[in-house]
Amino acid sequence: MRVGLLIYGSLETVSGGYLYDRKLVEHLQSQGDRVELVSLPWRNYARHLGDNLSSALLQRLARLDVDVLLQDELNHPSLFFLNRSLRKQARYPILSIVHHLRSSEQHPAWLLAFYRAVERRYLQSTHGFIFNSQTTRQAVQALSGQASPYVVAYPAGDRLEASVQEGDIAQRALENGPLHLVFVGNLIPRKGLHTLLTAIASLPRGACSLAIIGRMDADPQYARKIQRLAIELGLQA
Repeated sequence: MRVGLLIYGSLETVSGGYLYDRKLVEHLQSQGDRVELVSLPWRNYARHLGDNLSSALLQRLARLDVDVLLQDELNHPSLFFLNRSLRKQARYPILSIVHHLRSSEQHPAWLLAFYRAVERRYLQSTHGFIFNSQTTRQAVQALSGQASPYVVAYPAGDRLEASVQEGDIAQRALENGPLHLVFVGNLIPRKGLHTLLTAIASLPRGACSLAIIGRMDADPQYARKIQRLAIELGLQA
């Protein structure tokens, strides 16, 4: 089978969503399928919206020699209007891989309404979906207002051999000393690190420690906000 996959940037981007897509490509290729990657440049949301007016992009996608085109839903601002024309010209179905909806995040009311409108139009422009969870499926169906064909393909389980047993955890909970927490995730608003910092600051001093592991260049503005918040809350250590 010939499969097209449309993403922003590089498939090697370090995030859970890109790891999911990368593992999907590896599996398809191991089964003998041909995967053609279509990469659109990373820009801001407003500039991505302008892609919908690109006749060059429309022609490029319409001419793909594939049996199916997979679109990462992250690309929805570039495709919400363009897909309507693409469906008329392309000979293949369009499936969207949905990890998470932007409109499921917290935004000012006016901006959230705008995101919902754009995302709804995109979701309604595809033939079907690949979801990473039932929760994502429910969110998409509620927003789109339609029940399109779908499959739920869960991330592929544990990759690390468990070295800590349930009894070890119960014993640690009774030990003296601070609770040691680790946050693993890119520093972007929807990961909620600001909420975690605020919660820790409300606890007695020394009740817990926090190590943060994640990229700071995914959203530099938010990363700077987190650094300022840590200082304000006295958590810079």
